[in-house]
Formats: sequence, structure tokens, C-alpha cells
Amino acid sequence: MSSLDQSRRAADRAARESYGRLVALLSSITRDVASAEDALAEAFAAALRQWPAQGVPRNPEGWLLAVARRRLIDSSRRRGTNERFQEHLKLISEELDAERQTSREIPDRRVALMFACAHPEIEPAIRTPLILQVILGFTAEAIAAAFLVPPATMGQRLVRAKARIKQSGIPFAIPERADLPDRLDAVLQAVYAAYSRDWAEAGEGSAGRLSEEAIWLGQVMAELIPDEPEVKGLLALMLFLDARRNARSAPDGSYVPLDDQDTALWNLSQIRQAEALMKDANRMEGSGRFQIEAAIQSAHVARRLLGLDNWSDIVALYDVLFALAPTPVVALNRLVARARIYGAKAVLDEIQEIGADPRLVDYQPYWAARGTLLAEAGRNPEASEALTTALGLATDEAARAFLQRRIARLPGTPERT
Repeated sequence: MSSLDQSRRAADRAARESYGRLVALLSSITRDVASAEDALAEAFAAALRQWPAQGVPRNPEGWLLAVARRRLIDSSRRRGTNERFQEHLKLISEELDAERQTSREIPDRRVALMFACAHPEIEPAIRTPLILQVILGFTAEAIAAAFLVPPATMGQRLVRAKARIKQSGIPFAIPERADLPDRLDAVLQAVYAAYSRDWAEAGEGSAGRLSEEAIWLGQVMAELIPDEPEVKGLLALMLFLDARRNARSAPDGSYVPLDDQDTALWNLSQIRQAEALMKDANRMEGSGRFQIEAAIQSAHVARRLLGLDNWSDIVALYDVLFALAPTPVVALNRLVARARIYGAKAVLDEIQEIGADPRLVDYQPYWAARGTLLAEAGRNPEASEALTTALGLATDEAARAFLQRRIARLPGTPERT
């Protein structure tokens, strides 16, 4: 491998593993997220210029931090040289030096920055997207697609939100208990969105940085805010899902749905952790979306491991969840669960009705569920059409292989390649 390839690989790895941590540290001192991002971008550009000739440093993360710090100081000097600015520069330099000297690991301030992004001074609708971009590395285009907003509009909103953090001097800290309700939901939504992005990729080896980061952030928040039941609910939900990861793909790489999974491949340690978190959360006051979703996953685990016929309990939990979060995706999952009790024919009209929601037009799981239920009802031509639509929307190879096989099994349908 050439030195250029080695440098690019090292830079890519540092970006995947350290970008959010570095931005959080730099901006927590300057209160300027945009400048921190710019400085870090220049540091990565410098790495690609210098590392091929000088070699990849032993501590790439520390090297990037030092270069980004110098860029911030140079930028501040260009903007002004009065006494107040000089004190600001000294603060940047001394604080970063002290932190680098007292710990071999660069301090992780992502959780604090997440709560800063969810501050009341930030427009509520942009809080979760801001966290997704700054901390978790989502592009503005990916966020825009998830929130059904034009990319240019989302980009402008993100820029304004970062400017607001700087102008308002928003502190980077875990808020007081009384201030948590106004901020916590946006933070939890962002963490779950990060986990879900990896979870949607069912193929072998799909466990990636985002899912690992999401679980880690959930664990950090559960330690920092131990008396918030929704934090425990979110962590339990992610652990329930992650426990099944190894069973989600077949030897040929195709997706394996929950009811066909080999439960011997499930991670029982993670399941026990999730159950313990749920018990702790249930002792506390209140019940939110993530606790209910975790309870649904717990019911699925009991159904498969203990052979329980608990679909009525699962439907009841979805009824509660829909009251808390009346989204088309929750409505879809509730109808799929009801079909397990009353049969596919009983829910097909409602499945078609919710399909009129424009948010589901390009939602691959909707078409996969619709096609599966149509096939169960014996309406094979319509099932083939819906499953073919799902296949066209699928980006994960494991899901594509599963859908191709399901289409091929429909009577009178040729196998697709």
C-alpha cells in the first residue's frame, strides 16, 4: 500500500471515529461550532498533504487537534488583537494544553454539545438535525431526506442554528433537572436516528460506527442522568435490537426476518441488560415513547424465546405508542401486528389508506410489509407489484436478496436477478 493510500485510510478512520469528539472539544471552548468545523476541515486537508511525505503520526487524533487549534488561534488573531481577544486566545491555548496533558485520551464532550444543540435558544425543529450533523456526522442532504425538507433549506437552517449558539453564548453542559424536559427529547431522537441508520442495513458486518456510537452515547447519558426513564428506555431499545444483529442475515447474506431468526444467535447478555434497564425505568414516574418501544421489543423476545402467543399484548403496546407518537410508521407497525391476530385480509384496506401519506411513498418497509400482507391474502399480482417497488427502493444488499427470493416464490412470478 502506498503512503498516500495509508494516509487517506488513516484520515478516513480518524474522521469516522473522532470527528464528533474533536468538534465538540474545539467548539466547547470557543462556543463557535462553525469555526470549529472549519478548523478541523483544514486540519484534515493538512493531514492529506503532510502525512504521505512525513508518515502517519502515532496519535492522528492528537495531531488533528493540535493543527485545528492553531487554525482557530490564527483565525482569532486575524479578526482582532485587542486585550479581550488576547485573553480569549490564551484561554483556548491553555485549556486545550491542560486537557491534553492530563489525559492520554482526548476529552469527550459530545454529550454536552448535544444538549447545547438542544438549548431553548435553538429552534425546536432544527435541534435534532443539528445534533445529527455536528456530533454524528450526517450530511445536510441525508438529514434533509430524513426530515422531508429540501437540502438547501436544511443547510440554511443548520447554518443559522450554529450562528445562534455562538451569538447567545450557549453553555456546553448537562442542563439542570428542571431544564431537561425541554432538551432531552431532541437528544434522544438524534441518538436513535443514528442507531437506526445502521440498523436499517441488515447485511453481514453491518454493525458500524453509528450504531456503536449511539449505544455508547446512550450508556453515557444513562450514567449522567440516571433518574430519567426515557434515557434507560432508549438504551434498552437499542440493546434489544442489537442483540439480534448476528441473526439478521443468512449464510448467503440475505435478510432474515424476526420470526425466522435462529434465537441461538441472539446475544442474551445484551437482552438481560435491556430487561434490567426496563425494570429500572418502570420504577420511575412517567412512560414515554422509547420505553414503550423497548417494551414491544421485550415482548417479541419473550414470544420467540418462550413461545408465547402475546400478539394482543404487542398490539396494545402499539396502541399506546401511537397515542404518544401518531406517525405513519407506528401506524404501519401496528397494522402488521394486528394482522397476526386477525389475518392479512382484515388490515389491507387500512394499509392502503396509510399508504396515501406522502411520507411513505419512498419508505421501503411500507412496500415490503404491504407486499407480504397481499401475498398472505392470496393477491399475488398486487403482492408482486408492491414487493417489486420495495426492491427498487432497497439499498441494502441483504434486503434486496430477501425481496428477490420472496418475489420469486409468488406463484407465476419468474425469479429476478
